[in-house]
Amino acid sequence: MLNGFLKVFQNIESFKNEGSFEGWIRQIMVRECLSMIRIQAKLQLFSDEKQPFDIQKVEPHDALEYDYYQSLIDALPDGYRVVFVLYCIEGYKHQEIAKILNIKIGTSKSQLNRARQMLQTQIKKDNHSNYVVTKI
Repeated sequence: MLNGFLKVFQNIESFKNEGSFEGWIRQIMVRECLSMIRIQAKLQLFSDEKQPFDIQKVEPHDALEYDYYQSLIDALPDGYRVVFVLYCIEGYKHQEIAKILNIKIGTSKSQLNRARQMLQTQIKKDNHSNYVVTKI
């Protein structure tokens, strides 16, 4: 995070007021985080085409549920987790994710599909039925 803020301050003059300042900072921070992930561990990305799923957002009722879902996301393999967070939480599209991670769009979709399948399986196994996963 510190490196991200350092880059923001070093490049503040390059912000051209062509969008939100928050979005510009967010883009720098996300890219810096991804760079750190790449440095610390190689992402294991598998390429095969499958239909993506749509997860309907259900707000957790309390901190325990939030911690439960966060622990499931944290337990995903690196490649799955990065794509899942970028797509479902950060709101990036597959084309943007592919560009950021330097992968194919199909690989991004596949990673998201596999992450969702793993989450769905674990949620069903743990009997947490208030999270719904539906097919597009």
